[in-house]
Formats: sequence, structure tokens, C-alpha cells
Amino acid sequence: MQDVLNKLGIEAVNKGGFCGEWVGSGDKIDSVSPIDGKAIAAVTQVTEQEYDQIATRAHEAFLKWRKVPAPVRGEAIRQFGNALREVKAELGALVTWEMGKIRAEGEGEVQEMIDICDFAVGLSRQLYGLTMHSERPGHRMYEQWHPLGVVGVISAFNFPVAVWAWNCAIAATCGDSTLWKPSSSTPLTGIACSKIAERVCRKMGIDPAIFSLVVGRGRTVGEKLLADRRVPLVSATGSCEMGYRVGSVVGERLGRTILELGGNNAIIVTPDADMKLVVPAILFGSVGTAGQRCTSTRRIIVHESIRDELVDKLMSAYKQVSIGNPLEVGTLMGPLVDTDAVDTMMKAITTIKEQGGEILYGGGKLDGATYPGGCYVTPCIAAARNELKIVQDETFAPILYIIKYGTLDEAIAMHNGVPQGLSSAIFTNNLREAEQFLAPWGSDCGIANVNIGTSGAEIGGAFGGEKETGGGRESGSDAWKAYMRRQTNTINYSTELPLAQGIKFGD
Repeated sequence: MQDVLNKLGIEAVNKGGFCGEWVGSGDKIDSVSPIDGKAIAAVTQVTEQEYDQIATRAHEAFLKWRKVPAPVRGEAIRQFGNALREVKAELGALVTWEMGKIRAEGEGEVQEMIDICDFAVGLSRQLYGLTMHSERPGHRMYEQWHPLGVVGVISAFNFPVAVWAWNCAIAATCGDSTLWKPSSSTPLTGIACSKIAERVCRKMGIDPAIFSLVVGRGRTVGEKLLADRRVPLVSATGSCEMGYRVGSVVGERLGRTILELGGNNAIIVTPDADMKLVVPAILFGSVGTAGQRCTSTRRIIVHESIRDELVDKLMSAYKQVSIGNPLEVGTLMGPLVDTDAVDTMMKAITTIKEQGGEILYGGGKLDGATYPGGCYVTPCIAAARNELKIVQDETFAPILYIIKYGTLDEAIAMHNGVPQGLSSAIFTNNLREAEQFLAPWGSDCGIANVNIGTSGAEIGGAFGGEKETGGGRESGSDAWKAYMRRQTNTINYSTELPLAQGIKFGD
């Protein structure tokens, strides 16, 4: 792993701020790997004064960057994507080492960064506006989209690099600079990505402060970012609790937000479902990333006639999940991110039993000689009722609730009967059931799938959810519009000046 750190420019102690130069003189924090509980490297955090320095430079970089033609901006992102290709294996390994997801998922996350760069390159020639017919003779109306400003990006530990790329690639193409605050649990991946972007910018003669970085405490640096009027848009990924704070502070100054918050994602399994598709979809959705995706499958709403059959198949599949060092080939589930996450899961297991649920499989903590220093658990399957408070609240861990239903209307009501609304799915070969699930009175989530699980998403579609998930959209489709300001223009090329509502002044 030392070779990986060397190639990515990670030193024993790293400065946590970047704005064209590296700064950071605050408290030092260690990045601890959940694989073995050992420190990887240290980071000196950004102070409040250094935050102001970085934010000022990010704004200055924006003032220059917005004047660069969009296709030229796209070329910068193309080169950034190519630079990521060159270090895909190393950056993926660092994601695994620092966060704990298995190697294939770590490299897959870097591939998402590359894919969004490709998308953004094409987008740089497609920032389309509209033309409208004016009601006034000799007038032309149209709309255009202009760069917005500095975009604050607050990312979570579970996708330490991809979420930043979803935002910064689109924002940079739109003419914005970004000010990134990564999770304090995964600061090294943030530093590594910023160094890659810095090299690309310097090679192209671009101010590298368009990709600025602040590693610092949420209650100081984070709060300053939220209240900063130089940051017109804040894109934040995290818990619903965090989202309420972000929305409140940014909204108070009438700033914009893109909120990607909690998910309590469910799959409805009907009697017409193909079990060969159902079981692997549930397994990947519930166990992948050790249940620490916002799109992880949390609830299975299964018809009572096939409930026992599905539970038997799932328990058989769960028993085959290899748990261990995520850097090793063959591991399907790595550790939780830290000891606090393990404690949270263990408390949830106790609560499930207290509220009347039943543990059907797993839910234990793995330690001792086999898993020294790590944050390993066995994934859990629990029988529960949808109305239980523990089911209503998302536990960021591999806990899967089995809930039975009688009618599809009942299943959809239970599916929608949680505060969150991110990802959803139904497994059925019945066209009517599928269409009802996708109808306006069906799934209330931002993502609704048929015969494919809840976990993961393609960058071509807008990603995000409703209700307490926050309503934000990132990545593909027309999500780019959130990073720009719309302007409606009217040009009078006649010799007359018709006024609104037919009003006339004099002759």
C-alpha cells in the first residue's frame, strides 16, 4: 500500500486545504482504516481563517473560469477523466483501504468518476436554452444558462470520491468552481483527488483553485461554508439530520441546495417474481458496501404466499457471503466504516428485539484473532412490521427487514409509509403490477425500478429522492441546470416600443 500512497502523493502528514496552494495548520487527525484499525496517514485540518482564504480564492477562480468557453471547460474535464484512468487501481485501493468497501467497489467508484467526466465532456456542447415566440411584433425571446458561482460540495464517507465527481465535473463544465468538504473519516481520498485535479489544471494553464478543498470540523469550517454568501449552491450528501441543518442555514440566506440524504429503500416481491433475479438483487443491495449505501436495500415487502420460500433462499445466500479484508480477492463484504458504526448496528439489533421484531439470521460482531482491529459484523435478516420505529429510521448497516403483505395496494402503502424516498424496486413478471408501481399512485421515490434492485444507479439519469431524502438531483439528465442560473432575454429589433398590457404614454 505504500506504493499506492506514493503514486497518489499521500505523505505521512498532509495539509487538508487547497486553493491553488496547500494549506492547513489546524488540529491533526489520523485517517484510520476500518480494515485493521491502524492509521494510514495524518491530515492537518483547515482553520476558520484558512477557510476564508480558500473560499476567497475559489471565488476568484470562478470569476476567471466563467469566461472560458464551455467546450474548453469540457476539455479540462476530459483530461481529468484520463488522469483518473491512469490511477484507477491505486485510487480504488485507497478508497477500499480508507473506507472499507471491497476492491471491486472501490475501483467501480473511480469508474463512476471517469464516466461522469465523459458525460460532462458531451454536456459542454449541450448547455441548451430555449427560444420562445414573443407576443410583441419585432421582438425575439430566448433563455440562456450562465455559470452560477462557487459550489460547495459536502460528501459522505460511503462514496468518498464519486459524489464529489458527480458534482465537480458537471459544475466545472457549467463554469463553476467547487469548494469540497469531504468526510473527516475519509480525508485522504479527498486529498488524492485534489492533487490529480491540480496536476491537470497546471498542465492546461488553468487556475487549480476551481477545485478547492477544505478538510475541517463540521461545527466550524462546515458551518462557515453553509453560511458563506460566496457559495450560492451547496450540494450535501449525508444523513437526514445533517440535511435539515444544511437546508436551514443555506435557506436562511436564500441560497440553493442539492440534498442527497437518507434512504429506506424497499423491494416489493410479488408471487409473479422470478426468484433467480430476486435473490442476487437483494443480496447485492443489502450486503454490498456492508449496507452503507444510501441506496442499500433495507426492507423486503414480500407476498405472504412466498415469504417463507424467499427467507429460506436469502439465508442460504447470506451464509455464502465471505466477510473479511476487502483488499483480498474473493471477499464480498468488508468492514463497517468505524467502531461507532458497529456500535450503532449492535444497538439497532437490540432495539429490533425490544420492539417485537425477530432476528432470523446474523447481526453479530466479529472480532478476535480472525478479525483483529477491524470493524466487521455479520449481515442481519430480521422479521419485522413496517410501522416499527426502528424500521422507519434508517440504520446505516447491513440490516434487512422482512415484511409480508396481502395485496399490492397494501404493499405499495407500506413501501411509501416511511419518511424517506430515494430508491425502490418491484420484482414481478406481471405487467399490470409493474405499471401500477410506476404510476403516480405507485412508488413515491426518486428512483423506481422493475426487476432490478435498489442499489446503484447509472450516471445518465438524474440521481436523487423525495421527502426526507431531500429532493436534490445530481449526475445525468438535466441535473446540470441546478449548477447554473437561468436568464430570460428579449430583444426588440423593431422601431416601436409596445408596452405591457397595452399601456401608452403620450403620442
